[in-house]
Amino acid sequence: MKFGVSQAVTRKEDDAFIRGNGRYVADLVPPDACRAVLLRSPHAHARVNRIDAAAARAMPGVRLVLTAADTTDLGPLPCFGIPPGVTVEARESPILAGDIVRHVGDAVAFIVADTLDQARDAAEAIEVDWESLPHIVDAVAALEPGAPRVWTDRADNLAFEQMLGDEASTAAAFAQAAQTVALTLVNQRLVTNYLDTRAVLAEYDAASESITLTLGSQGSHTLKKVLAKAILHMPADRLHVVTPDVGGGFGTKIFPYREYALCAVAARQLGRPVAWVADRMEHFVADTQGRDNVTTAKLALDDKGRFLALSVDTVCDMGAYLSFFAPYIPYVGAGMLPGVYDIPTCCIRIRAAYTNTVPVDAYRGAGRPEAAYVIERLVDAAARDLAIAPDMLRKRNFIKPQAMPYRTATGKVYDSGEFAGHMTRAQEIADWKGFNRRLALSKKTGKLRGIGLATYIEACGAVGPETAKLTLDKNGVVTVLIGSQSTGQGHHTAYAQLIAEQLDVAPEQVRVVQGDTRLIASGAGTGGSSSIPCGGVATAGATKRLADNLKDIAADALEASVADIEFAGGQVRIAGTDRALSLAELAQSPKADPTRLTAEDTFAPKAATYPNGTHLAEVEIDADTGHVDIVNYVVVDDFGMTLNPLLLEGQVEGGAVQGIGQALMERTVYDTDSGQLITASLLDYALPRADDTPGFVFETRNVRCATNPLGVKGAGEAGTIGACPAVINAVVDALWRAYRIRHVDMPATPERLWAAIEEGKRLHTM
Repeated sequence: MKFGVSQAVTRKEDDAFIRGNGRYVADLVPPDACRAVLLRSPHAHARVNRIDAAAARAMPGVRLVLTAADTTDLGPLPCFGIPPGVTVEARESPILAGDIVRHVGDAVAFIVADTLDQARDAAEAIEVDWESLPHIVDAVAALEPGAPRVWTDRADNLAFEQMLGDEASTAAAFAQAAQTVALTLVNQRLVTNYLDTRAVLAEYDAASESITLTLGSQGSHTLKKVLAKAILHMPADRLHVVTPDVGGGFGTKIFPYREYALCAVAARQLGRPVAWVADRMEHFVADTQGRDNVTTAKLALDDKGRFLALSVDTVCDMGAYLSFFAPYIPYVGAGMLPGVYDIPTCCIRIRAAYTNTVPVDAYRGAGRPEAAYVIERLVDAAARDLAIAPDMLRKRNFIKPQAMPYRTATGKVYDSGEFAGHMTRAQEIADWKGFNRRLALSKKTGKLRGIGLATYIEACGAVGPETAKLTLDKNGVVTVLIGSQSTGQGHHTAYAQLIAEQLDVAPEQVRVVQGDTRLIASGAGTGGSSSIPCGGVATAGATKRLADNLKDIAADALEASVADIEFAGGQVRIAGTDRALSLAELAQSPKADPTRLTAEDTFAPKAATYPNGTHLAEVEIDADTGHVDIVNYVVVDDFGMTLNPLLLEGQVEGGAVQGIGQALMERTVYDTDSGQLITASLLDYALPRADDTPGFVFETRNVRCATNPLGVKGAGEAGTIGACPAVINAVVDALWRAYRIRHVDMPATPERLWAAIEEGKRLHTM
């Protein structure tokens, strides 16, 4: 089958993109649209004693100025991600801050004018009497007694605390352990950076009293439901959400934001289209950020190097408000802390802190990269402390294939996996055994060299249910209506391949429609690597039903038995003959009941899928500058089933680059004295570029999963999850070999590594 499952079909959506024919929100703003801006707080924490917008309202072109007093009928940005077993007093972000602002970028006014320049001028004319208040921007410090309180009506900054696992059995295992290993790790805060900044166009139809919001999202149905019910307090059937092309999301575009609701209100009041488009600096202070954990992890081992127990204590920064999923993310991560290892018992403590910073929420992997980093760094440290080769310690403690299904100490049930197999294959590709020879060559040039690996597992594919509806149009095109949302993954191609597998049509004969709540009845959106494990399964199921319908119609039209009908080259034919009808002819046949030209299927996953794999990195470090060069990078993954090798490799490599960015360069920095975001632009926030990207070697070693009919495990976030620990393990390996440096925090910047190397040199000469 030329275009079916497992074929390396090129992306059908790329032609439009490379020709500049993509249509993003900013491309769809009509010339007569009003433009909106927000007045944002320059303070990390301040009281708003007075706000005077009279001068702004009187300026030329200004149509509307809203402050908190004008938005009392709007609900706050809700927090729904409360983990089970925890009582959380959700402190949610108001649409516009009234008496108190709690982070730089908190919004106090919304201005709409005929032009963007007029709106910006009006924002500058608003007079605000700010009274600066004490602030705190560090989560660990925020939990110390006497720390400035983000919410002054609370006794402290502890948003919530959660205990998971078995504290008593974990303590007993540590008491009996022959060896214990401890490590404190930082998963630094990151800013999600996508090419397409957030934007929204709001339009009001007076006749139907309905609002249409065109915005970049990862799920139009989720936003419609939340905006209508929780924020705008309007009938859901009068809110229409459309998502056009989206240039990246990575979790951050799942959530509702204040700008969407404010533009809706403005469009309804003015009776004109209203558009807001974030500039890049605004993106840094207005979009949710990711990660930001400090973790102390301890591992107990017996005298044979077998793992007995795991103890983890994590402080998680929530920012100033609890965002949409934020409290749930450390809980999700905690569930994956045992990784791929047979660890009988564990105890996990989570403390979430408020700080005067931008709220955090899901960012590519949402808790699972943090978990993989913790366990994989800890295992490497244990191997080093016990003088056991890191691969051998892993093999000694891997969950065995014959133990599947395996229930972890955190309650996750792995249905499949051969963890030693993909690690061994990665080592073969990377020539693990030949490392010492390459190390000797690096020494001759004055370079440090290290090699490291990470054997990760993640939970995904549980977002749903998702419904796919297929229709054979009169022109022979199969139209797919589905509630998932492509943000660059290649859904149009992937779904076309699933349809081609059963109907044997070319990708050009498949039209995928997403992101329109008027056309599509429901949808779970895209997150948690669920598009294929959930949306793909629904598409395959709907295709099977449509195929059965079309065979019935064809059998009647061709006067043959249904059993003799087959699909071939965009036709239905009697097998072994030249009697055939094109799909267009079939759709136009008098025998074709229109109700039989459509079919749908819904898939609701009953359990998560568990992609897993090995990332192996080899690095050289310039001891004089601290610069890291990734000289070899190998990935061997188990994704259950490969739908399209090209799409899959692109997802893995893109994710790995994001992980490399966190490992080596990305860091969000708030000034402790002022509370200002220091890294508030791409001039100050270091992102990986093409010349920072290694040449990847990628393979799959798939073991089909048992939790969905396709056997597919999901791949969208896996690259990020494996990259951070693999790269840092390689960096630390180089530092340990040369100077016995046991750990270095992310990001391993040249400055940080140079300082560590200089300290290592000093200690070695004493």
